[in-house]
Amino acid sequence: MASPLSSSTVVSHRILSLHHPPLNRSLVFVKPKLPFSRTVSRDLRMRLHSETTNYGDKEHIPSSIDSKLNPLEGAGSKNLEKVVATILILAQVWSPLPLFGLDSAYISPAEAVLYSPDTKVPRSGELALRRAIPANPNMKTIQASLEDISYLLRIPQRKPYGTMESNVKKALKVAIDDKDSILASIPADLRDKGSELYASLVDGKGGLQALIESIRFQDPDKVSIRLASSLDTVAEMELLQASGLSFLLPQQYLNYPRLAGRGTVEITIEKADGSTFQAESGGDQRKSATIQVVIDGYSAPLTAGNFAKLVTSGAYDGAKLNTVNQAVITEDGSGKVESVSVPLEVMPSGQFEPLYRTPLSVQDGELPVLPLSVYGAVAMAHSENSEEYSSPYQFFFYLYDKRNSGLGGLSFDEGQFSVFGYTTAGRDILGQIKTGDIIKSAKLIEGQDRLILPAQNNSSST
Repeated sequence: MASPLSSSTVVSHRILSLHHPPLNRSLVFVKPKLPFSRTVSRDLRMRLHSETTNYGDKEHIPSSIDSKLNPLEGAGSKNLEKVVATILILAQVWSPLPLFGLDSAYISPAEAVLYSPDTKVPRSGELALRRAIPANPNMKTIQASLEDISYLLRIPQRKPYGTMESNVKKALKVAIDDKDSILASIPADLRDKGSELYASLVDGKGGLQALIESIRFQDPDKVSIRLASSLDTVAEMELLQASGLSFLLPQQYLNYPRLAGRGTVEITIEKADGSTFQAESGGDQRKSATIQVVIDGYSAPLTAGNFAKLVTSGAYDGAKLNTVNQAVITEDGSGKVESVSVPLEVMPSGQFEPLYRTPLSVQDGELPVLPLSVYGAVAMAHSENSEEYSSPYQFFFYLYDKRNSGLGGLSFDEGQFSVFGYTTAGRDILGQIKTGDIIKSAKLIEGQDRLILPAQNNSSST
């Protein structure tokens, strides 16, 4: 039975009620209205025509344009018509008017972030999770230098290996010069493990020295493999440094369950119609499949903590799943279990603590640390009573599709939901889930020691 803090939720207007027909969309993506429409375009063209003035049977062309057309004077009315037509074409090219009826020909600065191909949001769950770790600044410098190489590797044909080598050398210099500071940031009881990882990062088979060697041989495959290995080591060291939350929770939220770090949830999905899951690698077909989700308490401690609490209590065992446009969402089960409605929780990029009950304004350049625009992102649905709160129970896997996003690759619902983790294993299974399939079991296999459960939850919710 739900506690007084919970609300019996169906999905809010952004995630439609599961009582609706299956064809209804789960997420409503509305393209921003662009500044110029076709009607405005025609009106402006008409005004452009009106700038020429009739004097008797002849048109008078403004002097600013006339000076460029002197060689054509007296060429006859046909030539004059051609000239006017040419002017109109040039005016169309010079002005920011839609061409051939394309409404997206001009984008205002406020909306540009939705379309800019230079928007550098994490493109994978692993990258987003690594960037979310609140670690030593020296480690973050090393991480940033290495992550830049990932972008450089995408350049086709002649790759900038010289720049890549410079990036690795920069990271190596920081690692060597600031060794004491890096290791001092690791708790004493974990320092031996940190020293092993440090040695592996600098001189190991998948470390920085080996990465420089691969770059000099200009082998992109080996560079990619060793780069991934180095970044994995960096993430392991950062997790050792981040022993808990880097900020204080607001007083009014201290009675909520919370996760002070990372956790891993293993979810087993079972087919309900007798069909089977197909492994991406071509393995045996099976009636059930397992996926793993890493949940992040560093950026969403309340949301991740509430989810982890529900998982440990068995709240999702036997829950039915529904597939709707771009999402796999659980049924509404808030009335079956004791649960709380957690406030909307989003950590803005560049900030040190989450915002509560406040969505981000992506159009104004605000981006989340944990973006929704990643295939396999895990987020809570909205409360049916208020979008300032998340559902006390209902969560969804987001099946990101760039075709339904802006040119910058951002979902039009970016920053509107409490994203608290990512699918890190079994992503290929998500697209095979059908409405009616069941969560056979959900288990918290890592992070139990970081889950804090207050004795009584006296927080208010909507």
